[in-house]
Amino acid sequence: MMSRPRIVVVGSINMNLVYEASVLPRPGETVMGQNFSEIPGGKGANQAVASARMGADVSMVGRIGDDAFGKTLSRTLVAEGIRFDHVQITHGCSSGLAMIGVESSGQNAITVISGANGMVTADDVELAEELFRNADVVLLQFEIPLPAILKSIELARRHKVFIILDPAPVLKHLPDDVFHVDVLCPNETEAEAITGLSVRNKVEALSAAQRIRDLGVPWTIITMGSSGAVSLDGLGCEQLESFSVAAVDSTGAGDTFAAGLAIAVASGLKSTEAVRFASAAAAISTVGRGAQSAMPTRDAVESLLSQSERITRDNVSQ
Repeated sequence: MMSRPRIVVVGSINMNLVYEASVLPRPGETVMGQNFSEIPGGKGANQAVASARMGADVSMVGRIGDDAFGKTLSRTLVAEGIRFDHVQITHGCSSGLAMIGVESSGQNAITVISGANGMVTADDVELAEELFRNADVVLLQFEIPLPAILKSIELARRHKVFIILDPAPVLKHLPDDVFHVDVLCPNETEAEAITGLSVRNKVEALSAAQRIRDLGVPWTIITMGSSGAVSLDGLGCEQLESFSVAAVDSTGAGDTFAAGLAIAVASGLKSTEAVRFASAAAAISTVGRGAQSAMPTRDAVESLLSQSERITRDNVSQ
């Protein structure tokens, strides 16, 4: 049984406005959709909810607006048991919004409006230093301003806290300090943007991971959806297969992966087992619709891992 990790998430809090359609529109095209819903999200809040669902003691640092969405978002996070003391209300500003189109295939397209997320400052993070002192892992993404990210990295390193950075949405011209983290976990597109290398298969993913290691990151995990993941750390390279599930919506899968990785690392799992745990969590999150609403409990993740191990043993014995 894993211990209860202490995780600090510094990042975005959004309301997702989600529509479903058979296909997503191309530029200039109009398509008919089937359903619409308002679902709490944001990469930071998603990571926080996923971490809490999987058994972590989670604290959130960020901002919401003084609008109706902000009130709903705060209630949602508090209901998940997430510590909300360092989430500030930004007056005269909307909360962050994300417009998400989901195809029947499960693929999605997302447009993000920063709102209050764009007002998160390095001072906001500095005020939350007490959280870093007692944390096991800090989770970061790029939906808040870069100075707040850099301050988070600085504080985490000062207090010797493990740092996981999900570099999404990927930024241009990243400063060297961004790579002073313990783990970078981009997907193929983000890895291409960071390295300038094509990432179309696992061989190319390994080359990109090696390039990221040269930038100073000790452990890189490139997630590749149904193709699995490539993990490169000081012990070597691992190519991991994905879990077979009936995916309907990949929204939030990357956030769930980062949260699962944080849970696994804080609980003492080695790199291969940690990536498998994170991959199982991400796979389960694609079975339901929406981001936070589909995020799994730790029991569900461990159940999928056990099931996968049984199938592997059965195949070997045949």
